[in-house]
Amino acid sequence: MLFDLNLIKLVYANLPEKVDAARALLGRPLTLTEKILYAHIDGELPRMPFERGNSYVDFNPDRVAMQDATAQMALLQFMSAGKSKVAVPSTVHCDHLILAKDGATADLKEAEITNKEVYDFLASVSNKYGIGFWKPGAGIIHQIVLENYAFPGGMMVGTDSHTVNAGGLGMVAIGVGGADAVDVMVGMPWELKFPKLIGVKLTGKMSGWTSAKDVILKIAGILTVSGGTDAIVEYFGEGADSISATGKGTICNMGAEIGATTSIFGYDDNMARYLVATGRSQVASLANGIKDYLRTDPEVVANPEKYFDKIIEINLSELEPYINGPFTPDKAWSISEFAKAVEENDYPEKLDVGLIGSCTNSSYEDITRAASVAKQAEAKYIRVKSEFTITPGSEMIRYTMQRDGLIDVFSNIGGVVLANACGPCIGQWARHGAEKGERNSIITSFNRNFAKRNDGNPNTFAFVASPEIVTALTIAGSLKFNPLTDTLKNANGEEVKLDEPAGFELPINGFDVADNGYQAPAEDGSNVAVSIDPASKRLQELKPFPAWNGKNLKGLKLLIKVKGKCTTDHISMAGPWLKYRGHLENISQNMLIGATNFFNGHTNSVKNQFSHKYMPVPDAAKTYRDAGFLSIVVGDENYGEGSSREHAAMEPRFMGVAVILAKSFARIHQTNLKKQGVLALTFAYKSDYDRIHEDDVIDILGLESFEVGKNLTVLLHHADGSTESFEAVQTYNDNQFEWFKAGSALNLIRQNQK
Repeated sequence: MLFDLNLIKLVYANLPEKVDAARALLGRPLTLTEKILYAHIDGELPRMPFERGNSYVDFNPDRVAMQDATAQMALLQFMSAGKSKVAVPSTVHCDHLILAKDGATADLKEAEITNKEVYDFLASVSNKYGIGFWKPGAGIIHQIVLENYAFPGGMMVGTDSHTVNAGGLGMVAIGVGGADAVDVMVGMPWELKFPKLIGVKLTGKMSGWTSAKDVILKIAGILTVSGGTDAIVEYFGEGADSISATGKGTICNMGAEIGATTSIFGYDDNMARYLVATGRSQVASLANGIKDYLRTDPEVVANPEKYFDKIIEINLSELEPYINGPFTPDKAWSISEFAKAVEENDYPEKLDVGLIGSCTNSSYEDITRAASVAKQAEAKYIRVKSEFTITPGSEMIRYTMQRDGLIDVFSNIGGVVLANACGPCIGQWARHGAEKGERNSIITSFNRNFAKRNDGNPNTFAFVASPEIVTALTIAGSLKFNPLTDTLKNANGEEVKLDEPAGFELPINGFDVADNGYQAPAEDGSNVAVSIDPASKRLQELKPFPAWNGKNLKGLKLLIKVKGKCTTDHISMAGPWLKYRGHLENISQNMLIGATNFFNGHTNSVKNQFSHKYMPVPDAAKTYRDAGFLSIVVGDENYGEGSSREHAAMEPRFMGVAVILAKSFARIHQTNLKKQGVLALTFAYKSDYDRIHEDDVIDILGLESFEVGKNLTVLLHHADGSTESFEAVQTYNDNQFEWFKAGSALNLIRQNQK
């Protein structure tokens, strides 16, 4: 099945002329990122080049993708925008709501019953508004996009932070909140701050136990979880061309863990082979016709320091396998130093569970390399010491695995194949015994390992590695096992060593699938009905947020001063809360319950300024809101890191939070806050964070005379009657301030439709 061929033809027909014009404007060779961005700007080229990291630019992305958890709120917003059909190709993918418990067949059947109301809603909205619908069990959004929709030189947005996976096929693919997706779906230009450029030069070639996953695990250790903020990471060099298309996707996928806007590789023969193998030979042929426009210019590759804001160089021939964690994806350990790290840091050595698959690592290449390791356990009479789960990325991958006997390979050593869905990666895992809160270790080929993310247990030490390393450590049952050097004792008492993994980039007999799970929308959806039960606990029609009253914000109650890491998981947990993603009132009861209160070191415990008693964060927020008071949240560094979920912005707005003041923000979350009408500010001087007391009442001054680039004033009213003030930085442009004035970006869309 070939999607969007006419769209791709149109993009490729116009791309050379647009790139040539951009090259003339800048007066120099171009990176691939610049080619694609300038080719997708809304309207004519500017008279002067855009300023990286500063200029706000309107773009016209080619398509939109949404996963079921975020699609609910995105489509509820789209429905209220007054359009009869989406303006660009859009899809919905049912991958987040399937709970991993008993295995693929049973779990999928249970999900179809438990989530019927939501699936029916998403299917009917998709059918009505011209949106492609991928049914439960079809696969994980990012794998489906890579197999069916991503194309070199294109630009897309998706309501999931790992949308960036499509960079593996040379696409600028960016994770956004639902309100941003609505902009694109209604045909409006989409705004983005023109990113800085980080170049990664790859030399040499991988071999042995090293895989593409190790490239991004190493980079995460170099750049940390915020080092890529407001930047696009572009990979180039002979080493880049040696990596398979799906390996490139793995690297781009985890670019979300360094805060990057997206990551991208240039078009090459590996991408062409993958396009052909997935039924898109016509796209490969079109791309081959303009190949030079789909790669970084040779002059840039020769002298990258002149064209990128930062350069990282990695020799793949010398790269070791890496294991990252626990509790953060940027704590990077090479395999040779990891055993020592386990011992010195008192990480639980015994490995309880190994989990492979997910949107990051579920390609055929990943599966075959892991299977080659698993097969050795049986052949060499090694008893597997840990539990083992396998999550295929799509039904096409699962079907091909089964045809080629790979499922049997895993089953023979006790592996359990889960549904083609996100599952344990996002907390959709009914892990037996997790409720006991015992210290334990797991290792996954996923992308994130924040505390409590996988199983809800804060004492689960989660580590991230490649599928082949995960498989090897699962066989050994120990975090201290190094398959490159160590041996294992088999059932015969012999010391045996695992051989290096071997896999296939693509299946020898091609991909195959009986039912890929796609459901096309009606040609004319005008007669399709979408109904929401007013008594539903899972779906709720949206009511517009109130517009700004034009005055400074005074008398704000301090809701919480957050200490340390506060990801979107901390602000709006997933797991059991996923079922409320379409019901703003119900899901708001999880707002900030995972954030640590600076003043008492506890989670979900803040002081109520009326009663002076400690209570859950949502309860305190409701108390202020219902009494007619707005509130403020104070955050630490990289506030809102992690998933793109806009619920982390909508919930505070719904609960009466008017301002988030942080040391710094993750890009997507800051945009989401602005879109929902929350004032997102940063400290001009980070030390001012320490001035804020637990009982403070806070004013934000300077809004009445708002100017682009002009700081606002924060006035603290302390409980002892004293006051002090400091500056806060606002990064709103005129258009974004219109969102704030209207009460939200969606309110502004509604106004413009009248």
